[in-house]
Amino acid sequence: MNFNLNQIPARTQKPRIEGLTMVMDKGLSVEEAKNFISISGPYSDLVKLGFGTSVVTPDLQKKLEVYASNNIPVYLGGTLFEAFLIRNQFNDYVAMVKDLGLKYVEVSDGSVTIPHSEKCGYIEKLAKDFTVLSEVGSKDAAHIIPPYKWIELMRAELEAGSTYVIAEAREAGNVGIYRSSGEVREGLVQEILTQIPQHKIIWEAPQKAQQVYFLELCGCNVNLGNIAPNEVIPLEATRIGLRGDTFHFYLDKI
Repeated sequence: MNFNLNQIPARTQKPRIEGLTMVMDKGLSVEEAKNFISISGPYSDLVKLGFGTSVVTPDLQKKLEVYASNNIPVYLGGTLFEAFLIRNQFNDYVAMVKDLGLKYVEVSDGSVTIPHSEKCGYIEKLAKDFTVLSEVGSKDAAHIIPPYKWIELMRAELEAGSTYVIAEAREAGNVGIYRSSGEVREGLVQEILTQIPQHKIIWEAPQKAQQVYFLELCGCNVNLGNIAPNEVIPLEATRIGLRGDTFHFYLDKI
């Protein structure tokens, strides 16, 4: 911090295992990635190359090298995993990720339907070589998963080898744990937290109001994902009570 302020909550330090900020890179150039890291690197714990953007991103390897040289793990969007899977190219996917030098993978089934036991099988296989993040929830707003099922799926995927489970929201924050308006499905979230450890969940929360909800519910070291690169600094200020929305969260509580 640049200034000394009392009553600021203690943030975990990098490399973090809790209090993660996962950033969505939807096509930054190499130079944009460098600029992003120059200001937001200290607060960025994971970078996801959103959906299938890595397939069409120029100078992909150079950009990956920029992130690697700054010790920021990168993984490819779960939609790309599904794109390989539906084409019966799982082994090609694994080879590609290894060839790129990535250590993290995302396993999801938001766009394709596969038996959950099969999904857990992929998690188990990948966990032997990678840190696995698995996403729970559908990208189809009409597909409503009841709370007990979210809990069941998350627990099974953690047991299969996922390091974190990601609560689906899409990049817009309008499905999964949210209603189409972006409003949090509070009953669902709070029921999940009765059974799944908070530090094992990354809540996709691209909208400010969603971030504020989880900060108030879980504290400054909640794991948040799908954060736009230009929103990392604002989020960090919000985490520690230096934005109007969270200004009173920590005063006289430390």
